[in-house]
This record gives sequence, structure tokens and C-alpha cells, in this order.
Amino acid sequence: MIIPLEQLTAETLSAIIENFVLREGTEYGSEDVSLNDKIAQVHQQLKQGTALLVYSELHETVNILPADQFVEDAEESA
Repeated sequence: MIIPLEQLTAETLSAIIENFVLREGTEYGSEDVSLNDKIAQVHQQLKQGTALLVYSELHETVNILPADQFVEDAEESA
């Protein structure tokens, strides 16, 4: 289930994004990117719709997925 960003407080959204960035250990190549920059990049992706905030009822977790991956996963489940 996609969670609309406007249903969350700014503090909650920031905490989810920070948790995601820290958990993912995202690789940015040879360039060192600060935590704040990573958080800003994910936030921008969510605002643009290229990433989605998704709640899994099965696992009772919230995750951030690329929009195209979520569409593919939804099609495979149908």
C-alpha cells in the first residue's frame, strides 16, 4: 500500500527517510556523500514520484522503493 506523503508529519517523514538511508548503506561510488545530502536526495525522489513510500501489511513495515520496482512487484502479485 502506498503511503501518501501528505499524510505524514515532516518529522515522521524525515525519520523514515533517515532510517532508510542508514539501513540501506547506499553506495554513491567514489564520491563521498553526506548523510544530509543522501536524505535530501531520497526526499526529492519521493516528492518527484520516482520513489514511493510503501507499507507492507504482511511484514508490518514501511519501506522506500523505486516507483518502477513497486509497479513490477504489484504486477507480479496480480
